[in-house]
Amino acid sequence: MNRSEVSRAPAPWGLRHAAEAGAARVERLWRAPLLLALLLTIPAFYVELIDARPPLAAPLAYAVAALAVAAALGQTARRSTRPLQHLRGNPIDAMLCVGLLAGALLPPSQGSQTALGLRLGVSALVLLRLVWTTRHLVTRGGVAYLLLLALAVLFLCGAGFWWLEPSVHSLGDGVWLAFTTAATVGYGDVVPTSTAAKIFAVFVVLLGLGVLTTVTAAIAATWVETEERRAQRELLRRLSNQLDSVRAELAALRAETRSAALLQAERREKSKRQPM
Repeated sequence: MNRSEVSRAPAPWGLRHAAEAGAARVERLWRAPLLLALLLTIPAFYVELIDARPPLAAPLAYAVAALAVAAALGQTARRSTRPLQHLRGNPIDAMLCVGLLAGALLPPSQGSQTALGLRLGVSALVLLRLVWTTRHLVTRGGVAYLLLLALAVLFLCGAGFWWLEPSVHSLGDGVWLAFTTAATVGYGDVVPTSTAAKIFAVFVVLLGLGVLTTVTAAIAATWVETEERRAQRELLRRLSNQLDSVRAELAALRAETRSAALLQAERREKSKRQPM
């Protein structure tokens, strides 16, 4: 598949990587800043939810994330040979720009159901964008990175529960609640009771399913790779044996051909020496 075919390929996520080398390089450069900007909107969402007069940092986080998404999308499209096609292939980023900007301008979520609903939708888009951005880690050699990512997500979710849930009195209890929530175990010893913690639990379940699925897929891919390598070694061994036998047969054929040629030459010489 050439680059033009890649650029015309469907984008089921509503997101598509740049096909050209220059645009893809710009996209990779924006990957880490974009991840950081989107991650900052998560605490901003809960600050807007639990505080009637949130600090300026909360709407500022939404505004910075909107600018980061717009800048990454715009610069990547500018380096692309078909900028309009690249923009049409990334509608989620366009929706994120509008939603994040609206999240920065709307009143706090605690006093406005409309603002809360919009920020919930933006949070779902942010989660989708984060999962899509980190898909490159789901490789046969990325198990260690995914395990570290899973531990980091578990720790951050535990800290989130410690911050949002009144019944959680320590970070350890928060991590335990995050684990039972992400694994959908639900022992019932610690449960989210506040509105913010319940909404947070929904995203923890989604993150848990996503992280557990990707880790499982990476481990399975590693096992598949081991089996493939074993099969490849066996196939190479058989091919090597067959090549050795073919070489031996070719050597025998060459020897027979030389012997036949020498015998024929001797017969010619004898026929020439015989008197007419």
